Amino acid sequence: MKVEVECASCILHRGYLQIIGATKDPSVQFKAMSALTDLLAKEFNPSATPAILGTKRDRIVKKIASVSDPYAKRKRMSNQKALEILPQVEGLILNEKTAKSRFRTACLCSIVGNTMEFDIPGHTFNYDDIGRLIKRAENDLVIDEISQIFNLSKKTKKIMFLADNAGEIVFDTLLVRELKKLGANVIIGVKGGPVLNDATMEDARYVGMNKVADDIVTTGTDAVGLIPEECSEEFLTLYNSSDMIIAKGMGHVETLTEFNLISPHALLLRTKCNPVANFFKVKRDKNVAKLMP
Repeated sequence: MKVEVECASCILHRGYLQIIGATKDPSVQFKAMSALTDLLAKEFNPSATPAILGTKRDRIVKKIASVSDPYAKRKRMSNQKALEILPQVEGLILNEKTAKSRFRTACLCSIVGNTMEFDIPGHTFNYDDIGRLIKRAENDLVIDEISQIFNLSKKTKKIMFLADNAGEIVFDTLLVRELKKLGANVIIGVKGGPVLNDATMEDARYVGMNKVADDIVTTGTDAVGLIPEECSEEFLTLYNSSDMIIAKGMGHVETLTEFNLISPHALLLRTKCNPVANFFKVKRDKNVAKLMP
């Protein structure tokens, strides 16, 4: 997926919020913002990928502001809040009578979890909204290929699940559990270092994903989405040998849609910005379950 003009304002906006949250020193703030504008001046063009620019932005902020994880506090809060309401969400899935309906509900809850992201212009998130969003998840589902994903999952032995955000990963444990019930071996892929509010190994273990999945690996890098040339050999071996990939969130859409995909990829996300919504030809703030290629 390529950038739209709107992506420039988002990159700067998120960078600005990270900078002022990371340091109160005006000279450092100006230095970091200057570096961001230089990045856009050099690399913002119609062939650019949003996630790659976002990755470079975050690295600039972390380096100049001398902060390892600008979103650390909000990630911890997201995990804690999601764990508090996990029993209620789990109950919705357990109340379903068939494997297919449980899988569908687990997918929808996992997609709603993708709303747990910060600093996207025009996207507001409140932890108290999770219940309401789950209730209307079916109505907000504008691309619905969950049945195809379910049928494929039943025949798949090895699945890599690419996680997205902290907090969100709590609800992902419920979908992973359903995948396991279908007979799949499930490996979770998390980020190798802090980037945005994406889940890392620390987050995965904190929410108990290690007790549900068969294994958890990191990509080996702190990149938004998936940038193969930056990933570790261990990760790429597991990724390339998986029969199916389930990828959460917009960053994975932005990067994976640039590849010539061989194995099936199920994209589960909330369209939290206009460029991603436009890519799928749907409205903003809608749920998407898309099987590619």
